[in-house]
Amino acid sequence: MNRPYNFSAGPAAIPAEVLEQAAAEMLNWHGSGMGVMEMSHRGKEFLSIYEQAESDLRELLAIPAHFKILFMQGGGLAENAIVPLNLSRAGTVDFVVTGSWSQKSQKEAAKYAAESRIVASGQDSGFTTLPAPETWQLSKGASYVHLCSNETIHGVEFQELPDLAALGSDAPLVIDFSSHVASRSVDWSKVGVAFGGAQKNLGPAGLTLVVVREDLLGHALPTCPSAFDYRIVAENQSMYNTPPTWGIYMAGLTFQWLKRQREGSLSGVAAMEQRNITKARLLYEAIDQSQFYVNKVAVNCRSRMNIPFFLRDESRNEAFLTGAKERGLLQLKGHKSVGGMRASIYNAMPIEGVQALVAYMREFELKHA
Repeated sequence: MNRPYNFSAGPAAIPAEVLEQAAAEMLNWHGSGMGVMEMSHRGKEFLSIYEQAESDLRELLAIPAHFKILFMQGGGLAENAIVPLNLSRAGTVDFVVTGSWSQKSQKEAAKYAAESRIVASGQDSGFTTLPAPETWQLSKGASYVHLCSNETIHGVEFQELPDLAALGSDAPLVIDFSSHVASRSVDWSKVGVAFGGAQKNLGPAGLTLVVVREDLLGHALPTCPSAFDYRIVAENQSMYNTPPTWGIYMAGLTFQWLKRQREGSLSGVAAMEQRNITKARLLYEAIDQSQFYVNKVAVNCRSRMNIPFFLRDESRNEAFLTGAKERGLLQLKGHKSVGGMRASIYNAMPIEGVQALVAYMREFELKHA
């Protein structure tokens, strides 16, 4: 099948190999006589799927043994409440606000923490830059520090995670890595909790990944629902309530696909990171070398995953989108809050998709310049 290239920000493209395998196994998983959606989550068939997925993810992301992997529900948006319910201890929490998602996170946490402080913000730049860590006004005794390590809407990404200890804070760092998980390595020595919805780089919507350091378990507020208490979820191997079985299965297939990826001597996430660097560079160079398009994000914090851009003459936006769709380049319209265009080039987007987009952008510019 000659599929179009899907640049959706999420739910996003899933590797064709994964979709084909899921289709082949839809009615009868490995001779069990059941599809995965029909299985008991406590049966040996599904438990084997779950255990393999957890093992593969730990290997791919090099997650240390003293971190628990939780497969939960609710998406990244629900984690904006679940994190403070587990970690705030009804104290002060610090937020680095770098775009729409960290704004939402800060506002939600204010419902559960005694104080939800903005200690740094990129709002004055229109969220086109990231505030330098040395300028952050961190609280003494904060329960945790939260940042969104890649902002899907505004297209800014932390190229390195901050070292809070070097900044004088002993608070754990919480990162929302929804939109770039598995696209690059994670320095777990700097992280207390990482969470993300699966629907951008790991599989379908409905599954939420939480990676939590063991010493942060067991501090949930009394009002925290049992199904969202990290300690309870961890003690029950993500089976306290019925988990999102189909999402875990699909994510597991995606993890296996990731393990098969190669770029020269590199494999897995390291190979994907090299591939993502190449894809992003190709698109940013096409934008920067053009007099027709513009990306407003500072070069040192541009996202590799989500690339917003604008036509300098925005009256041509609809014509651009119509032409793109005719060429099999789908879902390029920017988020309604910022306008313009956005190309999300997650792991499942092949280099050929970016090349096709660049070729179309040049064709459109020549026609309309």
